Amino acid sequence: MPSQKDKFERLNERNLEAESGGGQDRIDRQHAAGRKTARERIDILIDPGTFVELDKFVIHRSHDFGMEDNRFSGDGVITGYGKIDGRLVYTFAQDFTVFGGTMSRANADKIVKIMDLAMKMGAPLIGLNDSGGARIQEGIESLAGYADIFYRNVMSSGVIPQISAILGPCAGGAVYSPAITDFIVMVKDSSYMFVTGPDVVKAVTHEEVTKEELGGASTHHAKSGVAHLTADNEDHALLMIRELIGYIPSNNLEEAHMIDCKDDINREDPNLNTLIPDDPNKPYDMKELILSIADDRNFFEIQPAFATNIIIGFARFGGRSVGIVANQPASLAGVLDINSSVKGARFVRFCDAFNIPLVTIVDVPGFLPGTAQEFGGIIRHGAKLLYAYAEATVPKITLITRKAYGGAYDVMSSKHIGSDINFAYPSAEIAVMGAEGAVKIIHREKMSPEELAQKIDDYREKFANPYKAAELGYIDEIILPAQTRFKLIQALEMTQNKHKTNPLKKHGNIPL
Repeated sequence: MPSQKDKFERLNERNLEAESGGGQDRIDRQHAAGRKTARERIDILIDPGTFVELDKFVIHRSHDFGMEDNRFSGDGVITGYGKIDGRLVYTFAQDFTVFGGTMSRANADKIVKIMDLAMKMGAPLIGLNDSGGARIQEGIESLAGYADIFYRNVMSSGVIPQISAILGPCAGGAVYSPAITDFIVMVKDSSYMFVTGPDVVKAVTHEEVTKEELGGASTHHAKSGVAHLTADNEDHALLMIRELIGYIPSNNLEEAHMIDCKDDINREDPNLNTLIPDDPNKPYDMKELILSIADDRNFFEIQPAFATNIIIGFARFGGRSVGIVANQPASLAGVLDINSSVKGARFVRFCDAFNIPLVTIVDVPGFLPGTAQEFGGIIRHGAKLLYAYAEATVPKITLITRKAYGGAYDVMSSKHIGSDINFAYPSAEIAVMGAEGAVKIIHREKMSPEELAQKIDDYREKFANPYKAAELGYIDEIILPAQTRFKLIQALEMTQNKHKTNPLKKHGNIPL
């Protein structure tokens, strides 16, 4: 009979065997490809000494195609829990050194187990994806495992934050779990997402396309909008996730994350008084304003290369995490189009789901005209942003810096769709449209250039300012730009105990 010492040694051997993944040769190949192993990734993501692994000795249950003679402890995925900056998180990391990280019924069960635990304990779930897709030798069992994960992604949505890192290939059904999660982080030149790979595309559509062109990080960051963040390397990606977690609560029952604020809430920036150009058609960079007013000038931007005419991301005001949505006059004059509407709407809904107040900064000349936009469904897509703002019950603070024209004024968190506090700069223009276009419609008779100029000046005097809206109570306060930080913090403090409940219903029918 083995002694206690023998049993302890056997446990140590089993642990070492499991921790070696697919063996040193495969680990070396992973490193040669410029990618880390699953365990190395977890070591970077999770606070040192806090990771607890579950199901370390699980093996697959397949007996076809000689698989019964080819088993590895852990079966290609590492699962467990740990802490990020002292806060509980759950994670899984696919191990490409074992069967290419492919999905088996056994490792799907491992992932399902921690997803269920994350829901029960109210903690974020982080998936580190590096997989060849479904394990072909298991057929339907692998597909069933994927679907079990998809179902839990959907049930977890809006309850716990879900974050996906794409750290290698992600193809076919494997892309849909990350797609359901709240944020996707990709790595330049080493991670890929596509429903069908280049070979299938060539066979079906005769298009010649590389992996990078079809589903690389740059494609999904700038063109498709699938990726929310792009990292230079894996270390950068994992550190970005750690920073992102710092802005969001652990679940939908907690309030926006707070930290101690060392930046003076009364701080004023006189440079803001000259940021808005006198010429209403001259662009300026809205990020300058955001950085000026945020705690410690820190702004964590989401999707910075996609739909650049709108800016979304997280900042802190007085230590409180806040979601920012802002038009960007330096890109397409800040107009709303299909992509910017969808980008903004999804972010607004995330913030609302997790009790993160919204600060909306408006400089919008309207919706982008043209057949491409109309045929592409700008009415439907623009309505998504309108729907998201109207539905949101978190504190909503709005600041109009310059243009707020037409329906875009309504959509960008106006007083009429539920904003709690609406500020405007003295430079704000709140009207149906710009002065020249309005005058040409109102006064159709022929006028001399002098008369036209006078009518435009008259219209601008009456409407191209915030005072008419303020007289009607649609603008709560007209503020000096230098005071923006303090005014926003005051409003956020005032609304921090806001309680609003929408009508009871199963769910609304957002115009998807």
